[in-house]
Amino acid sequence: MQRSRMFARAALAAVSLGFVTGAAQAQSPAEFYKGRNINVLIGVGVGGEYDLHARLVARYIGRYIPGNPTMVAQNMTGAGGAKMAAYLADVAPKDGTNIGMIANNFPAMQAAGLDVIRFDIGRFQWIGSISPTVETMTVWRTAGVSTIDEARKREVITGASGRGAITYSFPAMLNEFLDTRFKIVTGYPGGNEINLAMERGEVQARNNTWSSWKVTKPDWIKNGDIKILAYAGPAPKDLPGVPSVTDLVKNDDDRRTVELIVSGTRLGRPLAFAGGVPADRVAAVRKAFDETMRDADFLKEAEKLQIEVDPVRGEDMQKVVADVLATPKNLAARARAIIE
Repeated sequence: MQRSRMFARAALAAVSLGFVTGAAQAQSPAEFYKGRNINVLIGVGVGGEYDLHARLVARYIGRYIPGNPTMVAQNMTGAGGAKMAAYLADVAPKDGTNIGMIANNFPAMQAAGLDVIRFDIGRFQWIGSISPTVETMTVWRTAGVSTIDEARKREVITGASGRGAITYSFPAMLNEFLDTRFKIVTGYPGGNEINLAMERGEVQARNNTWSSWKVTKPDWIKNGDIKILAYAGPAPKDLPGVPSVTDLVKNDDDRRTVELIVSGTRLGRPLAFAGGVPADRVAAVRKAFDETMRDADFLKEAEKLQIEVDPVRGEDMQKVVADVLATPKNLAARARAIIE
């Protein structure tokens, strides 16, 4: 009798939960989001480009999400952002109340089969990015080189955080495909420490995004302290005469492999839901993101922060990720040796 009652109670609870879940699913986005918080999870520390972009969007997007939820930005660091992405994919509720600022190299890392990606990035539902990025290879004024050709003839000590980071994989890629001689020294906690090492003469070069240089070190650019040798990503109008890596490589297979390694440039600093969030909420937040990119207050603050606004829409990002994950295995294996 007692066991029968237990089964009856369990069945009633399951039915009740089903009703509650069904009711939540049946709500319009405005009904669901009204009075709720949306967590904007940032997988890296405070102060970098990912953090700045995520917090900037979080300050304005709530105006345009139906129901006007409160946006709560919070950092969840670990494994270069993989800890946060795994939490988003495997633990966080899939109801539209958690958005992640995803590392843009994760699709390439999954395509290359790296163990750090223990979730399916292909199931993520992309919301948008303020702009694509332009990765650069940059040398300090005392490096003794000012072109890629000169970097083929002379060893240049290059600072990096560690294997798997773009600060390592970008110069390693140039060594592999362009026969440069960058000697990569790892162990720096982040970009600020590499910059200090350049000033002290410990290293002579580093990878960084062009937008980051313009925001964090405009005086270095103005004074000629740094020289950009090559870039990857959309052609920057304010780097005339600087060659693109994809234009310098030797053949189509090399070019496709390079494009995989730097595919994150097409995503910029991307925001995404995990898979499983209801389609109408994804559509509503994507629309809200697009509207945020036109908001006068947002644009004014972005200009003040020297953040260029050239939005990448969620639907387009979805196609980029699918294309990256479809990279032929032989090319992905070649890329793995550089980015792991």
